Amino acid sequence: MKINWFPGHMTKALRTMEKEIKNIDVVIYVLDSRAPFACLNPEFDKLIVNKPVLIVLNKIDIADVEKIASNDIEEKIKNHFKTKVEIIKLDSTASGALKIIAGRINQLCSDKIEKNRLKNLNSFIRAMVIGVPNCGKSTLVNNLCGRGKAITGNKPGVTRGKQWVSVSKNVQLLDTPGTLYPDLSKEAYAKYLAYIGSIRDEVLDVNELACFLIDDLEAQYPNCLEKRYGISLEGLNYEKLEKIAVSKKFLLKGGEVDYDRACAMLLDDFRKNRLGMISFI
Repeated sequence: MKINWFPGHMTKALRTMEKEIKNIDVVIYVLDSRAPFACLNPEFDKLIVNKPVLIVLNKIDIADVEKIASNDIEEKIKNHFKTKVEIIKLDSTASGALKIIAGRINQLCSDKIEKNRLKNLNSFIRAMVIGVPNCGKSTLVNNLCGRGKAITGNKPGVTRGKQWVSVSKNVQLLDTPGTLYPDLSKEAYAKYLAYIGSIRDEVLDVNELACFLIDDLEAQYPNCLEKRYGISLEGLNYEKLEKIAVSKKFLLKGGEVDYDRACAMLLDDFRKNRLGMISFI
């Protein structure tokens, strides 16, 4: 399945980031822990060279923590960058996020802070928040602000323009639109991004995507579907979807199976963590 979605506002977002990066002290790079490597945008690598980076492994509360640890994901992500990097695992809706992030920002910007201290100057830190669509950037920004200044939504592409918000008297955040990379040539990563909702369902063949999800779940998390739906799932993917649909009474007139509804439910169950703690790596 060839997936390609790069609307015009993402091109504009990259240009804005290029313009703003020279004024930024630290980059807060938000990754969805359910597909951390797929969320690493090669276009961002070009922007953040020589800038300290705070990686936020977000949505850790619904990810496979054991898999992330056993595969040394944090170390591999650090090795991806050629700059100063700190990593934290976080649920962007949890309380206390500001204290955790502020502490790491101070560590990453310690040189600037010390230089200003010696000059009896207050350090004003500017941070840019980046990530692919639907990774939880704006939710994190809202949490840090303590109020709903950034626009959030459960669909990709909600934040369309840059937004500067103050999170404390010495830290200001630039929230940027979720941005994909123009060439989603790595099929596995493209699928993972589609699973987690970083690509609009409207531009996808959702039925085909659901079949791919079944394949990946059975390869990496055997029996999770049978456990969720309480039925034995054997045969080809369309037969498995048919069994799921029948078990949920997703039927059209004449008793025909409503595959569209079954596929939509399967994706929704994954995205809302009803299938268990899952991470695709």
